[in-house]
Amino acid sequence: MPLVRKMPVPLATLLIVLSSAAAQPQAAAPAAPPPPSSHRGGRLFMSPMGEPFRPSSREDNTLADWFNQADANHDGRLTLEEMQKDAERFFAKLDEGHDGEIDPDDITRYENVIAPEIQSGSSFGLMAQMDEAGAAQGEGGRHHRGGGRFLRSTNDQHQGAGQFGLLDLPEPVVSADTNFNRGVSLPEFKQAAAQRFIALDIDHHGYLTIAGLDSIRPAPPAAPKKPGRKDTDESPLPDDPGD
Repeated sequence: MPLVRKMPVPLATLLIVLSSAAAQPQAAAPAAPPPPSSHRGGRLFMSPMGEPFRPSSREDNTLADWFNQADANHDGRLTLEEMQKDAERFFAKLDEGHDGEIDPDDITRYENVIAPEIQSGSSFGLMAQMDEAGAAQGEGGRHHRGGGRFLRSTNDQHQGAGQFGLLDLPEPVVSADTNFNRGVSLPEFKQAAAQRFIALDIDHHGYLTIAGLDSIRPAPPAAPKKPGRKDTDESPLPDDPGD
């Protein structure tokens, strides 16, 4: 049987084939899945001592931002000593006059400049209550752990900083004023930190974790429903003339 010799492919034909193949659209690589979103992310968080932590993105975990700041040795466990140290740091930020006490001017600055969010939805006069603490007790005042008395409205479950934190404390700084002298000393602030640590350590481990705190953090409030349009006429029917 005679051998069939393969004819070489002309160079021009080969170039056309290669050019056509290069012109074919390449299959796009599958897009990377988006990072898992957390319903806890993107929310203002108010620390147990009242320091605000605001999100920088929708996925920012502001509770973790505070925890990682307070956890000085970064071992994932927040101890009583670390929480008091963090409270001492925040106290120095609040004590603008550096006189060892958070006075009424410092409190006004805290409520209007540092954490103005605590005034949203609140229906209590903080400084007035400090002036009339004794009278407030007889008018439905309520004590909170860590000191302080606040008048709460009957139709709102959380007010002030209580909307954004872990404890039901509408004003965490003022509530540390245990002797009602219109000022908060460093010992009072650290004592409040200790009491709030105990309140948060519900399992009595002697330390706090992000997972444990996240499990008791209230879910974000539901968005208010927009009033729906009524497509049907619900006005009363006119009387029958024959009646």
